[in-house]
Amino acid sequence: MSAHGPERKMTAHAGGPLNGIAHVPGDKSISHRALILGAMAVGETRITGLLEGADVLDTAKAMAAFGADVTQHGEGDWSVHGVGVGGFAEPEDVIDCGNSGTGVRLIMGAMSTTPITATFTGDASLRSRPMGRITDPLALFGCRAVGRAGGRLPMTLVGAVDPLSVDYTTPMASAQVKSAVLLAGLNAPGQTVVTERAATRDHTERMLRGFGAEVVTEKVEDGWRITLTGQPELVPQTIAVPRDPSSAAFPVCAALIVPGSDVLVPNIGLNPSRAGLYTTLKEMGADLTFENEREEGGEPVADLRARFSPDLLGIEVPAERAPSMIDEYPILSVVAAFAEGITHMPGVHELRVKESDRIDAMAVGLRACGVEVEESDDSFTVHGRGPGGVRGGAMAAARLDHRIAMSFLICGMAAKRPVTVDDASPIATSFPIFEDLMTGLGAQMTQDD
Repeated sequence: MSAHGPERKMTAHAGGPLNGIAHVPGDKSISHRALILGAMAVGETRITGLLEGADVLDTAKAMAAFGADVTQHGEGDWSVHGVGVGGFAEPEDVIDCGNSGTGVRLIMGAMSTTPITATFTGDASLRSRPMGRITDPLALFGCRAVGRAGGRLPMTLVGAVDPLSVDYTTPMASAQVKSAVLLAGLNAPGQTVVTERAATRDHTERMLRGFGAEVVTEKVEDGWRITLTGQPELVPQTIAVPRDPSSAAFPVCAALIVPGSDVLVPNIGLNPSRAGLYTTLKEMGADLTFENEREEGGEPVADLRARFSPDLLGIEVPAERAPSMIDEYPILSVVAAFAEGITHMPGVHELRVKESDRIDAMAVGLRACGVEVEESDDSFTVHGRGPGGVRGGAMAAARLDHRIAMSFLICGMAAKRPVTVDDASPIATSFPIFEDLMTGLGAQMTQDD
């Protein structure tokens, strides 16, 4: 039994071209943040286009447990009546964040400077992931945390009674750590400062400004410094969530490697801190075009067209690009397998501590499909087999990881022989319509008993 429901084997087969319009779900990162900041504002925040995957729904339940009034009005249409900064009530039960590292870490930050106690847990994958990277900086505010050995869930946080402002330098490139510290700083007096050596996705800073917080980002010698002035009164907003670029990566990459394909993905968020994959694909020779470029809700948006690209070449992916595409390396490694030459991906140690060890998961599965792969602690190298050159015919282990499951199903759509994923149920955490969307474009996928 999977933590996401009954295990579901799924097999992807090579078929005809993929064609059509792919309406991918709303951006997961923005959906989480809209719910959390809506709960910390005073009044009603309206959200359209919210991703209704399991991860985001768990965050919605958590905000209700902390006292916000969270209501669904229709598909993707939600309202949050917030309780204000510092207004969270103590939840009556354990907060279960399912599979979501983003959800649990941001929620921990948001409640850590309120004098309440909350216990957090999640599925088997989330319980195996490190939380010390969050609880260490939160302790500087005065928050106490007690969890399992190695700083793992289940974990109880006791919020600070008299929180202190913090000046913190992140030891790793992590938007989750940065965001947790900034959310904690909302209920601390004075200024909370976060310095990061490499810029990570900035959805939190953009949305904080939209809700009325004073946030200043500046380039400094050591990287980037973000300064938040604490104890604002957040003003409720109307938020239109753009489509998720990480979800868009799957139909886009499928179109690049399946002969004859032409797929349009409308309304994709192209925040520069999230768009590294598309820059990389263009450098590899992908036939990608950005149409109807515009800005919505402070975020750059465009319609993205992807066509079959038989001349893809392996490249050296700059290590400094990793923070802007950290979730996309699994599907990039599949594209690299169908390119000519070697694709080297350095600076990706963070993949070792995602929902699974994504470097190992992709390396093992790709090797089973006949692709030569090399790995180190923080790098990943794929020796491309060229268009149609991947053997396939393997069973890939998803390891309770939605992106691993989807990546190998995309691989099966272009490989010589079908590729089976041992459990596709985790896909529901971020992309609940994945199967229907891909088969609607022409993909051949079957469920196995």
